[in-house]
Amino acid sequence: MSSASGTGGGGGRAVAVGRDFPSRLHSLTGLRFWAALLVVMYHLSAQVGEVPVLSYLTAFGRTGVTFFFVLSGFVLAWTYLDRPVGFGVFMWRRFARLWPLVAATGAISLAIYWWIDELPGVWESATTFLFLQAWHPLWEDGANPASWSLSDEAFFYLLFPALLAIAAAGRRWRGALWVGCGVVLLGLWWVFGTVGWEGFWLDYFPPSRLVQFVIGVLCAVVVRRGGRSPVGYWPAVVLVVAFHAAMVPWERVSGGEAGFGPYSGSQWWSTPVFALLIVAAAQHDIDGRATLVRDRVSIRLGAWSYAWYLVHEPVIRAWNHVVPDGLGLTSPGVGVALEWVALLALSQAAAWALYSLVEHPAERWLRARGTQPVVPRGG
Repeated sequence: MSSASGTGGGGGRAVAVGRDFPSRLHSLTGLRFWAALLVVMYHLSAQVGEVPVLSYLTAFGRTGVTFFFVLSGFVLAWTYLDRPVGFGVFMWRRFARLWPLVAATGAISLAIYWWIDELPGVWESATTFLFLQAWHPLWEDGANPASWSLSDEAFFYLLFPALLAIAAAGRRWRGALWVGCGVVLLGLWWVFGTVGWEGFWLDYFPPSRLVQFVIGVLCAVVVRRGGRSPVGYWPAVVLVVAFHAAMVPWERVSGGEAGFGPYSGSQWWSTPVFALLIVAAAQHDIDGRATLVRDRVSIRLGAWSYAWYLVHEPVIRAWNHVVPDGLGLTSPGVGVALEWVALLALSQAAAWALYSLVEHPAERWLRARGTQPVVPRGG
């Protein structure tokens, strides 16, 4: 999951192509909640039970992580294009953003593993806190399974300054990056499907996922350099829903096999779909048009989404240990639906607490103690 803030970070306004762009794209913050919800419902279906319609539409809700990878590239490029800072300052800000919540939820998750007598090994657990979890198949669960995506994010951040410089250098360089992204998407998909690589290398391995982050960077630079979304916001929303609705028929056609099936394909080919949605939502914010995810509640839920993503699996795990046989109602379907409601409420409450008590204050405290950026003469 991308942990870059959907608000674009920083105050003030950045200027490009002779016009002012808002530094805060609130619709992107609101969309973060829906992407996290995709992941949470995917895990609820797999670990608690299915709910009609909702489980169908979120059967491959792991695509929410793809959304966050694309969003992360977009938001960071939007924030730092034409407003450069030193590499050390940038990395400290990213560390302050990521690590406190990774550490807190990792500790919570380990406590629950200890409680249910399923504690992972010492090194496997340590990889979560060192941002190494996604670099080897034996480490992917780590101290907290959801934290694997932060290993990818940390890798993306190391390369981000160079990627942004290339994307901002001119149309020719951007064109080369676009072609490179297309070749990588098709090439890795072909290799995975024909050679039979283990799904880990396509789904988790940071270099494989880098292309999604790069596409986000490119989209932000194109918009800031005067480009406009090729599709409207509402058609992009419909496209996202239609894409997920097509996953189950795709699985039936493929026979549920790996390779060219939707297990990896859903989060791989959702990349352009989510990129269109993010660009369209940003364009609506720039133009001052409604998106229905820019209200105060949506923004607040979006702000909690990083904590929600990291804490929801430990909450589900604890629930299943306490209520192993469900609620025991005569109607199993109603019982599962009520469990969903309870778990959504409990995990959101935990996310709110973590955001208020850990994530937000810890990030502010760490950033205040980091190296301050030097503003070049003349701005």
